[in-house]
Amino acid sequence: MTRHLALLLAPLIAISTAFSQGPIEVNGIAAKVNGSVITKNEVSFMLAPIYAQLATQYPRRGPEFDKQFNEARLKIVQELIDRQIILDEFKQLGASIRPNLIDEEIKRQMRELYNGDESLFRRELEKSRLTMDGYREMTREKMVVQAMRAQQFSDAPPPLPNEIENEYNEVKATMRDVSKDKVSFRKIFIPALDPENPLATPETQLALTENLAGQINAGMQFEELAKAHSKDAFAAEGGLQENLPRTDLSPEFAAIIFDTPEGKLIGPLQDPRGFTLIKTVSKNLGPAPPLAKVRPMIEERVRRKKTSQQYDHWIETRRKRAMIDIKE
Repeated sequence: MTRHLALLLAPLIAISTAFSQGPIEVNGIAAKVNGSVITKNEVSFMLAPIYAQLATQYPRRGPEFDKQFNEARLKIVQELIDRQIILDEFKQLGASIRPNLIDEEIKRQMRELYNGDESLFRRELEKSRLTMDGYREMTREKMVVQAMRAQQFSDAPPPLPNEIENEYNEVKATMRDVSKDKVSFRKIFIPALDPENPLATPETQLALTENLAGQINAGMQFEELAKAHSKDAFAAEGGLQENLPRTDLSPEFAAIIFDTPEGKLIGPLQDPRGFTLIKTVSKNLGPAPPLAKVRPMIEERVRRKKTSQQYDHWIETRRKRAMIDIKE
């Protein structure tokens, strides 16, 4: 094991508790669209990475956690409803997606949501009671919907060169190879249980971490507090870790750290071992693909923007005609 254990691939926090309290519901229904079923398993799997990040970011849960979690769930359910509406609308066209494209899309999702960790991805499938074949079908349907939407609005004005360039510059960071990301940061780690203090509890340790965050925000030096309070191998260096690969971080930690501006205090964050404060020093992002390689995708994004108002009107009319039953 390496000395990066404080942040290495922590299991997704409390996912099993959040999604399986009480009797286990098998094949639960989240919604019905024109008689077609959207299962709770589908929703749970798509929600799992979001839940993990929120649980890490909000150790005390609370109103903001509940708000963001419920918004995310409703958004996912609506996306699945719209997907089914479009599938119904175009199922007579006999659209098909080549298997290798489905494989590439699944690999992209594993890379972006699970740091390329296939074993973690498969564990989440198992927790949500989804098979790989079932997930491949979900992915195929998503890609069919994308293709059908593109066909429906193929009369959009062609993207202009400056529009393509601007769109590429806007999104190329999100298309990068995130597995090549590296980050340098300072960290304070407070264990949930402290062998040196038998009176310590997870609640008191969280309170200590929150107190340290308050001191840092009030102007105290992060590195000095790390030397005095952090309980990991980097305390003596003021909590400094340099050029840590993103793949050494749990996906939820990585998402939070790389989405937060350099120099801004992050935390307290929670993992199964304890609580963490982080201040990013620098980020070295993985390479973005050249425009020539992703030009068709960028052109499609520009077309979507140009037809977004038309699409919103189109899908809303289909929603009104569809028989939709959303379960609690």
